[in-house]
Amino acid sequence: MAPLLAGVDRAVLAATLTHRLRAAGVSVGMTSSVALVDALEAAPPARLRALYWTVRVTLVDREQDLAAFDEVFRAVFEDALLPVDPHARRRTGEAAPPSDDAFTSVRGRSEDDESGDGLPWHTLPRHRATDDRGADEDVLGLPERLASAVARIADTPLDELDEAEVALLGRWLEEHAQVWPTRRSRRQRVARTGQRVALRETLAASRRTGWEPVEIRRNRPVRRPLPVTLLCDVSESMQAFSVAYLHLMRALARGRDAETFVFSTSLTRLTPSLRLASPAAAIAHAEEQVPDRYGGTHLATCLRELLRSRHAGGVRGGILVIASDGWDSDPPEALAAAMARAARRARRVVWLNPRSAQPGYQPLVGPMAAALPYCDAFLAADTVGSLTEVLDALVGVSSRG
Repeated sequence: MAPLLAGVDRAVLAATLTHRLRAAGVSVGMTSSVALVDALEAAPPARLRALYWTVRVTLVDREQDLAAFDEVFRAVFEDALLPVDPHARRRTGEAAPPSDDAFTSVRGRSEDDESGDGLPWHTLPRHRATDDRGADEDVLGLPERLASAVARIADTPLDELDEAEVALLGRWLEEHAQVWPTRRSRRQRVARTGQRVALRETLAASRRTGWEPVEIRRNRPVRRPLPVTLLCDVSESMQAFSVAYLHLMRALARGRDAETFVFSTSLTRLTPSLRLASPAAAIAHAEEQVPDRYGGTHLATCLRELLRSRHAGGVRGGILVIASDGWDSDPPEALAAAMARAARRARRVVWLNPRSAQPGYQPLVGPMAAALPYCDAFLAADTVGSLTEVLDALVGVSSRG
C-alpha cells in the first residue's frame, strides 16, 4: 500500500502540527517535532489510523492534552478519505462535514496565554498573517526558525555582553572545552591499526588458531594530554574583557586541569578559585584574589616571574596562552627577552588580543611588536564566535605529532 503522505514535506508537516497544537494549548516539547520527522521517515503511515498514533505518541505526553489533540487532528485531516481511529477519541459522535476547503477553526489560547504558558521563549510560534486575510483569522503558518541563545550573541563583542549573556557564555565554554590537545608519547598500545606489529599479542592470539597468526595485532603510540597555561591581563585597558576571559580560563581549568594566572602589576594564580562548582562564586572569589586588578601593566615582569616559579614546569612542552592588548609599562626589550625564553620552553604560544579586531589595526605598539615574533598564533578573541578559534588553536596542536 502506498504511503499516506507520499510527496509531503515531513518537516513542514511536523512544524505545522506543532504550531497548531501549541495554539490550542497542548504542551509540545522542543524535540517532539524532530521525533515526529524521524518516526515518519522510519515508518511512513499507510492509513490515517497509523498517522494518528504516530503523531500522538511523538507530540503528546500528557493525558489532559488528548482532547485538544483530537480536536486539532480532526480539524487538519477532516477532509481525508479515511476516518480517524474511533477508539482513540474522547468524544462520541461524528464530526460535521466541512463546508469548504478551509481549515476548521480550533479553540486557541487567549492573547494573555500567548506569552509563554511554561514554554521556552525560543519555542513559541512567532508567525503572523501578512496577507489580505484578517489577523483574527486562524491561519495555518510556520513558526520562525530562531537561532539558539549562543548563536544569537555570536557576533556580539565581549565588552558589550550583559551579566546574563556572560553567564551563558561561561556555560557554553564549559560544554565545548572538553576536547584537549594531545601529543604522541613513547608508550605503545594494541589497536586495530598501527605501523608496528605487536609480536607478543599476535603470538598469544595465534594459540586459538593452531599457532597460525591469522589475526595480526598492531601497536600505535599512546597520546598524552598537553599541559596548558593561561596568562590573562586584568589591567585597566583590559577591564571590559576580563570577566569573559575569566570564564574561558575557568572552563579550561575545570575541563583538564589547566593552570590559570592573571596579572596587572603582579602575578596571581587563580586555578583553585576558578575550579569552584558555582560559576558566580568562582568568578567572585577569583576577583577577590587580585588586589591590583584594573591598575597598571607589567607583562614582562610577571612573565619572568611565571617562568621562575614552580609552575614553570607546565609551560615546558605545553601550550602558553597570553591574553593581553599589548600595552606594557616594562621596556619592550624586557618583554622580548621573556617571550623568547617562553617560546623556547613552550610547545606553542598563543596570543589573544581583542584590540586587533578593530579595522586598520597594526601591532605597532612597542611591547606588542616585540612579542609578536615569538607567537605561533595571534587571535582577536573579541566575540563569542571568535572564542571557538581559540579552542581550535589549542586542539590543532595535536596534529604536530
